[in-house]
Amino acid sequence: MGPISTVSVVSTGTVRIRPQHVDSTGSPLIWWLLTSRRWTAPRPINVYVIEHEQGLVLFDTGQDRDSVTDPHYFPTGLTGHLYARLARFAIRPAETLTERLREIGYEPSQVRKVVLSHLHQDHIGGLAELGNAEILVSEREWAGLDKACAEVKGLLEQHIKLPGLRWTHVTLPPVDDPAIAPFGAAHDLFADGSMVLLPTPGHTPGSLSLLLRQEGMAPMLFVGDLTYDIEKLNAGRVPGVGKRRGLLKSTQAVNALKDIYPDLVILAAHDPAASRLLGKSLEASLVS
Repeated sequence: MGPISTVSVVSTGTVRIRPQHVDSTGSPLIWWLLTSRRWTAPRPINVYVIEHEQGLVLFDTGQDRDSVTDPHYFPTGLTGHLYARLARFAIRPAETLTERLREIGYEPSQVRKVVLSHLHQDHIGGLAELGNAEILVSEREWAGLDKACAEVKGLLEQHIKLPGLRWTHVTLPPVDDPAIAPFGAAHDLFADGSMVLLPTPGHTPGSLSLLLRQEGMAPMLFVGDLTYDIEKLNAGRVPGVGKRRGLLKSTQAVNALKDIYPDLVILAAHDPAASRLLGKSLEASLVS
């Protein structure tokens, strides 16, 4: 028996985005954002819940329900118009992070660590509910808050720098580990090899993924918004939001990691297949 006992996924509502958001056509973001007339079907806003012997860990925190109830949640003016063009959210009262955690038997106060894949608003929405946890984000991602046009780039500081939160800004040191050979840097979350942060920049400069591995359980890689569709990632296709070169490089590294872990389960924040993939993986682990 390893240090990880369970892995679950909960969804804090749904989001509809543009088809070009999911699968880049190569056209500039601003072009398709202002001209696209289509939306995808609703996609989940996933939060991954991992029970480790040293405490409960979340990968991302979902979307804040205030974003659909508070008319002042988003910026105004042109920036606000861009946000409205980018995504449409639906979040019921029972779909807050607190309620979703309670549905699977946890209280927010039990969460020890939170890993944020990045700081976009549909990944940091539950921060206000997690005052007891250590919040981990990459140093490079955090630095983006102080750069020009941070709001235009999806960083809403007023919903991130909340009073009472305990932040840890992670710098991933160089490593020479054949077990994660496509990656030259990593951070071991509990110093036991079971949960390792990996750099997957592209969607944002400081995006992180989390590799989970232990004997008797299929390895899992939580990738945030590196992809919105695992089949497209397998084909080397990338989303339309972010730096294309970085997305391609990180996608290649993740696909190379599958050569080391052939049964690797890749779990994204907004992939409609993620819940099914996780369930199938856990069922297979129980059978074996």
